[in-house]
Amino acid sequence: MRAMDHSAHFHREIVAFEQAARGAADGADAPLIPSCPGWTMSDLVLHLGGVHRLVARVIRERLDQQPDITDATLFELPGDREGWPAPTGGPHHGPVPVSLVDWFAEGAARLEALFRSEDPGLAVWTWSAERTVGFWLRMQTIEAALHRWDAEQAAGGRARPVEPDLAVDAVAQTFEVMAPARRAWREAPAGAGESFRFRRTDGPELWAVRFDGDDVRLTTGAADEDTDGASHDVELAGTASDLMLFLWQRLPADRLDKVTGDQAVLDRYFTLVPPV
Repeated sequence: MRAMDHSAHFHREIVAFEQAARGAADGADAPLIPSCPGWTMSDLVLHLGGVHRLVARVIRERLDQQPDITDATLFELPGDREGWPAPTGGPHHGPVPVSLVDWFAEGAARLEALFRSEDPGLAVWTWSAERTVGFWLRMQTIEAALHRWDAEQAAGGRARPVEPDLAVDAVAQTFEVMAPARRAWREAPAGAGESFRFRRTDGPELWAVRFDGDDVRLTTGAADEDTDGASHDVELAGTASDLMLFLWQRLPADRLDKVTGDQAVLDRYFTLVPPV
């Protein structure tokens, strides 16, 4: 199967995010982000721009340890930040500063250039067991798509779905990377064999996930297969984009095409995989 071009997706998503943010800068007050409680558009722009600069520093300087996030030089902030949100948290009301969006766009472009020029296998610090530039490219492409959706929804327009191949990758990355990490970070309770099947309705993919103790056991297959040959407590069916957005708590289960099985087990999913 042809490898996905994460760099092309990253470019499209950061451009679309910037467009949504610039559109909000025309308003009298920064819109709230319904999917990120306690944040406005200004807070979201500051967050994503800060992440981009942190990752860029890691890649550019080939760091093997996490940089000091209390070092203000890490984020390359301009001297004049009138109207910018405080880094201590939101919601920050008032207009979205154009200078804030400019700062975001500059940092995103620099990170994109690094992603295109550096070897994905280059060893650098990450918060995951996979310590490569390729990890950051995949993670930041998914995060850009997620926050682009957040920004478009908040800006008053209909948020566009995540492109199918990127959404498929994001679903897999949830179970391969994010779910184990979230469980460890939040000290989630041990799994007791709860099993979920996620079936894509706009393509062939199917993911079967089982929580056993501290383990997240993933089996993949096609929608016309039974994957692991086992029954499942819950099955959720939807487009790849909707499944991704459900797993990132952007859409409720009742927005999916179909949900069947044990409601109590479904209600337990975000206890087993706590939000961050």
